[in-house]
Amino acid sequence: MTDRTETLGAEERAGAIVAAVVDRARSAMEKLVDSDQDRADELVTALAWSLYKPEHARELAELAVRTTGLGNVADKVTKNRRKTFGTLRDLSRARTVGLIEEDPARGLMIYAKPVGVVAAVTPSTNPAATPVNKAMMAVKGRNAVIIAPSPLAYATTSRAVELMRVALEGVDAPPDLVQILPEPVTRRSTTALMEACDLSVVTGSQNNVRGAYRSGKPAIGVGAGNVPVVIDSTADLGQAAAGILASKTFDNATSCSSENSLVILDDVYDRALDALRDAGAYVVDAQEKRAIRDALWVDGRLNREMIAQDADVLARRAGLGGQAGAARLFLVEDELPARPGSFADEKLSLVLTVYRAGGIREAIETVRAVLEVRGRGHSCGIYTDSMENARLLATELDVVRVLVNQAHAIGNGGSFTNGLPFTLTMGCGTWAGNSISENLNYRHFINLTHLSTTIPEDLPTEEALFGDHWRQYGD
Repeated sequence: MTDRTETLGAEERAGAIVAAVVDRARSAMEKLVDSDQDRADELVTALAWSLYKPEHARELAELAVRTTGLGNVADKVTKNRRKTFGTLRDLSRARTVGLIEEDPARGLMIYAKPVGVVAAVTPSTNPAATPVNKAMMAVKGRNAVIIAPSPLAYATTSRAVELMRVALEGVDAPPDLVQILPEPVTRRSTTALMEACDLSVVTGSQNNVRGAYRSGKPAIGVGAGNVPVVIDSTADLGQAAAGILASKTFDNATSCSSENSLVILDDVYDRALDALRDAGAYVVDAQEKRAIRDALWVDGRLNREMIAQDADVLARRAGLGGQAGAARLFLVEDELPARPGSFADEKLSLVLTVYRAGGIREAIETVRAVLEVRGRGHSCGIYTDSMENARLLATELDVVRVLVNQAHAIGNGGSFTNGLPFTLTMGCGTWAGNSISENLNYRHFINLTHLSTTIPEDLPTEEALFGDHWRQYGD
């Protein structure tokens, strides 16, 4: 009886804390009811500047690395600024207030309205960029947002929220449009938040994603990454090696979009490995492979001390000597079958698995096998001069994104040289149990009202609709 009373007490306390935060968010939203598009855009720009400002981007990058031990400062600075700038570019071109679309031919006018208070669950890998990214999208639709951060990253995320609130005050907007769950952030308080808000948007732990879908409220969750990339016979091997090294080493592979496996066709296999070596990769031998495996997985789980570490730290902790200590990343040659907890799995580290394939069809089957271990629905890529091969991947594989000749971690969440929306939250479709199969963007933060007027009758004949069927199968 005592244990049950204590449990109920904890739940009630979490509920009361969440209720107070949500009430403040709703009060803040009420002050935006009559805001026009220019006013919404003014608030979004203020939020963007709170992170894009060089000294803030660096402060938060340094704090993130110091408190989480994940990634590196230089790349986090780049990520904080680049993602924010790209997201602001996308949002500045979008309408989210009032009449946003008109189609006279169909007699439709579409009006945008807020979704309400958004619960935004954010990960330790991007503790500043992801909260700001989600806050910008939410406020663009005149919503309020409450951040539920990873406990490991609380110091960084709370500072990012503080800077956003100061920015809102600076443009005479209610700071409670952006809030953070008070410490300690627990599974109980995060669940209570998702149950109390109007929409949950979850990046990170798959437990949180599943919890959001069980909350009884609309939810957007994303799947796990484990990106395989094909290098085919027509690829520019120098371009492929440079892109893969730039992507995989970015922020020490913290991104869910980082390459985790390469599938290289036989006829370019050796030359591709040479190009990767020239770019700074180190191909491990059988003994070093065992050492990495034993250090990277402990009791079937990724070793927290190995993920997202600098290459020299990873080499030292795995007991690698000689030339390995000077490498930028480590290539591990492997074979199928793929299984969880093997080198086919997500590694979140500067370790990249390499498979050999006899042709493009075998390469596709290898990619499929890797994605069945983890990452189904997320994405894959190919370095190629053959759009036919690229289209084969897009046609045959259950992924939302296929990147062609692009550094994956840099292009998958939006790029200035591709058409994907900037985001740090990648939907993976029903393949991963997600409600969206695209990059999270502003349209997920608005409701739409359709004003319908009459148009000239659009009524085809029975012959037009059934004629072919009748002629082939009879009536």
